[in-house]
Parts: sequence; C-alpha cells; structure tokens
Amino acid sequence: MTGWTGPPPLGVVVDLDDTLYPQADYLASAATAVGAEAQRAGLDGAAVTAALRQELAAGSDTGGTIDRALLAVGVPAADLPGYVPALVAAFTAHTPARLTPYPGAEDALRALAAAAPLACLTDGHPRIQAAKLAATGLEPLLPVVVVSDAVGGRPARKPHPAGLLAVAARLGLPPDRLLVIGDRPGKDVAVAAAVGARAIRVRQGEYASAPDEPPAWAVTDSFPAAAALALGVLGAVPAR
Repeated sequence: MTGWTGPPPLGVVVDLDDTLYPQADYLASAATAVGAEAQRAGLDGAAVTAALRQELAAGSDTGGTIDRALLAVGVPAADLPGYVPALVAAFTAHTPARLTPYPGAEDALRALAAAAPLACLTDGHPRIQAAKLAATGLEPLLPVVVVSDAVGGRPARKPHPAGLLAVAARLGLPPDRLLVIGDRPGKDVAVAAAVGARAIRVRQGEYASAPDEPPAWAVTDSFPAAAALALGVLGAVPAR
C-alpha cells in the first residue's frame, strides 16, 4: 500500500461474493438443491451433489459445471439434454435460508454507510445474486445494488466498466472518485482501474491466493480491515 494522493474518494463500492460472505457456503447449498432435483429425475442425488461440489470447488466462475458433474457420475453425454435444463433451473431458483457474513462485515458496512454513499456491484444471474444478498441480511445497509448481468449480460461482468459506471450514475458521483473493495484483482481491482478509480483487495475466499495483478491501492486480509482503510481516506485532505 502507498499513501493516498489526490482527492479523496466520494463513495465506496463493495463486491458481494467472497467479500462480504464466503461464497463456498452458497455453492454448497446450491449443489444440494441440484442434487435433490437430480434425485427426483431418477439419478443418484447424493452422487450428483458431491460431483457438483467438486466441480464448483475447482472453479465456480466457469460454465458447464452441471454438465461435467453429470458426466462424472456416469451420465452419458447423449443424455445430458434430458437432465441439464431442470438442474440448471434448480440451481438458479435456489434460495438459501441464511448466508452468514464474514465476522465484522455488518458493522464495517454500517460504518461505511454512515461515512459516504455506499453501493454493491456484483456479477452473476440477477435472481441468484438477489437471493444471496437477501440471505446475508446485509441488504438494508446497501441502498444501491447493481448486478452487472442486468446491465448487459455476461459480457458486462467485471472488469467491464459498464456496471461500475451504472453505480456511479445511481450514486450521482464521478466514477473515478469511487473506492472499490473486493476480493478479485482481475475483476474488482481491474474494474476500478478501468474508470480511473482505486481499489482495496480483500485476500479471502476462492481467489485468496490469486496474484495481486493488477495491483490494488491496498491489500487486506478481511473486509473490516479494508473498511477501516476506506474510512481513513474518505476524509483525506487532497494532496497539494
């Protein structure tokens, strides 16, 4: 981390998955929902659940995880079209009862909300992301939520700047005066850089070991620590 130079940020934008709560918890429950649907379709539901969890653990941001899970449990490739649509629908419709935020995340969000305009920018299916956020119980602290897929589909996902530009417009702030907090350098840090803003990377979750490329203004090991840094610069005096 280097000292903050230039005008301070005017607003804070936070990521959702693996920034405010551990996404592995959602993926595990969603895999169980898919397994239950597979069982209803005449497959071994427990085996499908286990195979899907393994696929998701290998990379949750890749497509075709349900297809690969079915192949792993012995479903012939020719039979996939008869199973996959219903299982994808089960995944998409899954509504977790509760997703526990990381320790201190709620208090940290509350402090940020009291200090500056606050928003959430997240990638993913809008229905899924809404269900996740509701399950965390953090939604009341995030007055502005933008799901990039609702802005322009998968091509608009971070690091594409469309979602962050939409956040800036909703907040009524210049995009380069936002401070982004997120766990993924290639998405959260990169999208900030794309609009001339800065970011704090939180090293936790699935991408905790990813290299710091592109580099963030600061790197922390928890969201509360990132929020504390953000609070420190929100009142920073512009460099002369």
